[in-house]
Amino acid sequence: MAAKNTLLLVEDNLDEIELALLAFEQMGLRENIVIARDGVEAINYLFSENLKLEPLPVLILLDLKLPRIDGLEVLRQIRSNARTQFLPVVILTTSNEESDRLQGYSLGCNSYICKPVDYDQFVHVIQQLGMYWLTINSPPPTP
Repeated sequence: MAAKNTLLLVEDNLDEIELALLAFEQMGLRENIVIARDGVEAINYLFSENLKLEPLPVLILLDLKLPRIDGLEVLRQIRSNARTQFLPVVILTTSNEESDRLQGYSLGCNSYICKPVDYDQFVHVIQQLGMYWLTINSPPPTP
C-alpha cells in the first residue's frame, strides 16, 4: 500500500496497540501503521527532519493519557504547525470526561471517541475508523 495511507497511532497501552494492529491487519492496513508510545515519540516523528521528505500520515489516532507529553499537548503542537495543522486527528481514549472532550475539540480534534472495553466492539470501532478516514475521507491537501 502507498505511503500516502500511513496512519500514526499514538498509544502507550501494549494491549490496545495489539488490538488496533489486529483490526487494521484484518483490513489489510497493518504495514502502514507507525506507533508512537508516548507524546514525545509522536512529536519527534511528526516534526523530524526525515519526515519532511515523506508524506505526512493521513490520520492520527491519539490517546490522551500518555507518558512524558499528554495527548492534548501533542494536539496543541500539531495544530500550531503550518505543516501539520490540518492533519485529521481522532482522539481515541478511555476518558469520557466532559472537560477532556471540550479541550480536545477546542484544540481542533476532528473526532473524539471513547475506547470500548469489549474486544469485539473495540475491533469494530478501529475498523470503522480505518474505513472512513483511510478510504472514504478526502485528506487535506499537503502544504
